[in-house]
Amino acid sequence: MAEKAKQAEVEATEAKTVEDPVVSEAQANPEKFLKDFNWHNYQEGIDEVEDSQLQEFEKLVAENFVDTLNDEVVEGEVIHITDRDAIIDINAKSEGVISLNEFRYNPNLKVGDKVEVLIDVREDATGQLILSHRKARVIKAWDRVNAAHDNGEIVNGFVKCRTKGGMIVDVFGIEAFLPGSQIDVKPIRDYDQYVNKTMEFKVVKINHEFKNVVVSHKALIEADIEEQKKEIIGQLEKGQVLEGVVKNITSYGVFIDLGGVDGLIHITDLSWSRINHPNEIVELDQKLNVVILDFDEDKSRIQLGLKQLSKHPWDALGEDVKVGDKVKGKVVVIADYGAFIEVADGVEGLIHVSEMSWSTHLRSAQDFVSVGDEVEAQILTLDREDRKMSLGIKQLTPDPWTDITSKYPVGSKHKGIVRNFTNFGVFVELEEGIDGLIYISDLSWTKKIKHPSEFCNVGDTLDVVVLELDVEGRKLSLGHKQTTENPWDKYETEFALDTVHTAEIADVVDKGATIEFNEDIVAFVPSRHLEKEDGKKLKKGDTAEFKIIEFNKEFKRVVASHTAIFREEEAANVKAAAKKAEAQAAEAKPTLGDANDALQALKDKMDGKK
Repeated sequence: MAEKAKQAEVEATEAKTVEDPVVSEAQANPEKFLKDFNWHNYQEGIDEVEDSQLQEFEKLVAENFVDTLNDEVVEGEVIHITDRDAIIDINAKSEGVISLNEFRYNPNLKVGDKVEVLIDVREDATGQLILSHRKARVIKAWDRVNAAHDNGEIVNGFVKCRTKGGMIVDVFGIEAFLPGSQIDVKPIRDYDQYVNKTMEFKVVKINHEFKNVVVSHKALIEADIEEQKKEIIGQLEKGQVLEGVVKNITSYGVFIDLGGVDGLIHITDLSWSRINHPNEIVELDQKLNVVILDFDEDKSRIQLGLKQLSKHPWDALGEDVKVGDKVKGKVVVIADYGAFIEVADGVEGLIHVSEMSWSTHLRSAQDFVSVGDEVEAQILTLDREDRKMSLGIKQLTPDPWTDITSKYPVGSKHKGIVRNFTNFGVFVELEEGIDGLIYISDLSWTKKIKHPSEFCNVGDTLDVVVLELDVEGRKLSLGHKQTTENPWDKYETEFALDTVHTAEIADVVDKGATIEFNEDIVAFVPSRHLEKEDGKKLKKGDTAEFKIIEFNKEFKRVVASHTAIFREEEAANVKAAAKKAEAQAAEAKPTLGDANDALQALKDKMDGKK
């Protein structure tokens, strides 16, 4: 019965279907259907899905999956660790793989840890998702470093090793450079003490083009001591005594750290005694008391003193020390003009070079003493107020000028050493402290000397004669030529006027020629006096007779003539012929015309006519 009822129901349904067919949306409103039809899904073979279902699906995808197309850093979870790799779930369609080498900094990595990763390869040859934890760390590190630089934040860094000029520091996984000058406010002598240490730093510079980061630890220290510095500077006063630490030593002074403020002790303010280098007095990191001598308006340059904390050595100099006393001391400094002698700790006197020897010859202090020599001297001046003392060495020996008149009377002959030249003469030292001058005109009787160096050399020994003596002026006038006879006294007779001598033309010069009668006398022959009897002139190398027509002993001038010889002979012949003609005329009584003819013939002969 039941089966019949069910069959009847099916039949009724089929009958109804045949009778009332269902009308679809496309059939009911074809225009609207075509307008709203999703042709893209139809072409892609996607079945039609309700919009509500699509929206719900997209929501689930957004909540559970990551976009693997963007190079963004995402967080993943370690779900498995093998011997070589770590399997990371980032809610993608597949898990990613990262080599354990990228987690060497974290040896405690375990399943369940959250790590930052960057999608390196979406699918490799096997379809595997490849991730990078190292690249993610670098990207995040740069973000954190940039933020720290922009905000002035303090970051922690691990000092990995030394490098040229500083240290390498690991900051957020990035290797940053720490210059040696930025480690501390004081100079660093041992860089190795900072290696493998974690320290605080401030990011001071970033070069985005070359990906360089520079950090500084000194900047943090300076910030800490800035307040201390302001407090110390505000309390500074001249004459104030403070404790400091030797921070740096240079050739010109010592820098002292007063607790954040640096001051300089100049080398002259370290000790009352003269020193060559500050390290003779202080050493690095030494603690000592110093006194403030001066500072500028903003107190950024502070001048300190160390010797001012002790009594000045001049104040301890005995009152019994006076001018004329003999003292002993050590040569501490030598200059060209003299030497400084330390006669007591911090008490020095100057021996000027002029007080080292009685000699007036200019010399340097190095010729008499050397640094470190122990010398004895006499106090010449003493000024306790200005703390100055002048000393002398030569005063310990007798003044050689005391008995000068008996040792070097005028006209006495001596030997001396050439010490110096001037344009007008030669300085000769007869003994230590006794110098004399030979004027250039007193060097030779015969030679014409333009400069003394043409006649002698420094160090030569010369025979001299004392010409003049000025005791008060301490001057000696000497002569060298006076040690021999003046040959011009003899030449004055030998080459007197009108004497005739035979010589050779040595050289033809302007306006004449020269002839050498001997090694001392060179005579000059004017051009018109070179004419021979035949009307020609003498040439170089010709030998002839010459008559002296001028002789000046004072100026050593001799002038000779060849023409004067035959001109004088012809004049004598004319006179003799005239006398003979007169005698013959008296005897023969010639006519006036004959006499005139004879005279005319003689005149023509004298004039050189044939």
